Amino acid sequence: MGFGGIGIWQLLIVLAIILLIFGTKRLRNLGGDLGGAIKGFKKAMSEEEKKEEQAKLNEQQKEGDVIDSTAEKKKDQA
Repeated sequence: MGFGGIGIWQLLIVLAIILLIFGTKRLRNLGGDLGGAIKGFKKAMSEEEKKEEQAKLNEQQKEGDVIDSTAEKKKDQA
């Protein structure tokens, strides 16, 4: 048994019918378009992550500009 009760022979028959209906050229173009879309999506996601990291770094730098400390009076050493 294959996927969801479909055997390997049924899958091969369905694939052959799809090839007859659409042809190899159209399927190749469809595969290329799908690959390009996935590549574009991954690129957009990585750019968004870079923007978020840069925003965090900018925020940390802004927080780093403020010095928070306490002053203590030293006892005279006599």
